[in-house]
Amino acid sequence: MKRSFLLALCLSAAAAFAGVYDIADFTAKDAVMSDNQVFAANGGQELSTASVDEAAAVPSGNIVLRQKFAQESGLNAYQLYIGQVGDVSSMTALSVPSTVSYKNVIKSKLYVRRGMKPGDDAEKVYFDGKYVYIPGATSAITFVNGIATELKSEAPAASASSAPKQECDEFDVSCDEDIIAAKNSKSYDVSGDLNSTNSRADSRDYSASAAAQDVKDRFGIADEVRFWSAVALSAVAAGSAVVGVLQQMKASEADKAYKDLEKVANNVEGKIKEVCSSINNFDRCVKWYKTEATPETKAFMIDGWSYIDLQNRMKINKDTKDSYAMGRNIWFGVTAVSLTAAIVLFAW
Repeated sequence: MKRSFLLALCLSAAAAFAGVYDIADFTAKDAVMSDNQVFAANGGQELSTASVDEAAAVPSGNIVLRQKFAQESGLNAYQLYIGQVGDVSSMTALSVPSTVSYKNVIKSKLYVRRGMKPGDDAEKVYFDGKYVYIPGATSAITFVNGIATELKSEAPAASASSAPKQECDEFDVSCDEDIIAAKNSKSYDVSGDLNSTNSRADSRDYSASAAAQDVKDRFGIADEVRFWSAVALSAVAAGSAVVGVLQQMKASEADKAYKDLEKVANNVEGKIKEVCSSINNFDRCVKWYKTEATPETKAFMIDGWSYIDLQNRMKINKDTKDSYAMGRNIWFGVTAVSLTAAIVLFAW
């Protein structure tokens, strides 16, 4: 039962943190006008709100806008709006992987790159029932059920094999094999045509841009790793706190048993001293009753226990209490360290 409770608490903590990437509901009351070319009626008409089911199965000729609104409380509100589709050619169609539900994507925040903070998701996202559109983005990242999912562009790649083959005659110097070989083997332009040189320069520039973007992505991934590490540490802190509380309860039980026996021992000791008060060697008499387990010494006890038996049982109870107390301190220490580390990672 205790293990089930601990597991449920840890899972609840992890789910609570994972929820920062989800949109719980669409409750914004703000009115939105069709003031851009995405909607056919871009003359400033007010858009109607839509449900998640409507956004997942958009009627033909329509498109749904998911709009984010900043609130004074610091939390963002969201709403879905539907209208007749206009020109979406300025945006890239992003496909949803077959392993992910389109409806779940509608209820998940979308980011233009990895590593962005939970509240930095896209302000405007469009849905047509098949693809997802984000102004200015050619790809997107979302988290569905805590799993990172990438939405990629659907633009078809141009085929090089479709280019027409050059036809040459014997008087065309551009078809000369020696000149073609020189062009292919040199890193500079020998024909006076700058297109080839510019193409190679563009490719190098693209490589440099790709390398820079890779560095940004790596830092972004580091942010994501820090966030999920903080989530894991928070779950560890919650779990260890529960274990610490359980250890404290056991330590309290053992301490109570020790104190109950201590009262009995004090009562027995008083009886022994009363009996030995009439003996000439008082100290020897008291020591004998306390250290010997004989029928005479057990006369002061209930259920045949001698004073020495009582002391042994008290020692067991005290050791048990100290063991649970040490376990409590260790688990509470783990809680403090994990919670501190999680706070640092969240604030970083």
